[in-house]
Amino acid sequence: MENIFSKEVSAKIIQRINNLNTESPAEWGKMNVAQMLAHCNVTYEMAYDGNHPPAKGFKKFLLKAFIKPMVCNEKRYPKNSRTAPQFLVVDEKEFETEKQRLMAYLNKTVELGSAHFEGKESVSFGALSSKEWNNMFYKHMDHHLTQFNV
Repeated sequence: MENIFSKEVSAKIIQRINNLNTESPAEWGKMNVAQMLAHCNVTYEMAYDGNHPPAKGFKKFLLKAFIKPMVCNEKRYPKNSRTAPQFLVVDEKEFETEKQRLMAYLNKTVELGSAHFEGKESVSFGALSSKEWNNMFYKHMDHHLTQFNV
């Protein structure tokens, strides 16, 4: 798995994002390119912004027991994977705004580095290792950039 905390890897991802345009077609799924960028931003909103409530009780138990192992491992997501409700983006989004937000989040992630994420709480899964954060961040980005052929 590539290291999202590395400047080189993050720069490659940003280059892939820069290869998108408002007309970039998806190979699968229902989102257009602006919605996909907004969808990818949700992961970083959850990590940084505090505007998504943390899972609690039985829901958190289910997420940690069943979803975390799939999200935080190194195995690629299959095409047309199910999306958690908080990640669904159905309204129209502004491409350039979402693109700039995503690149800013990527740059912030590199600036903070892996040490910042060691043991950091996830709103869905509880405390994660920096490796688990890396896997979650990187493979989600790679999955959706591949979806749009970049």
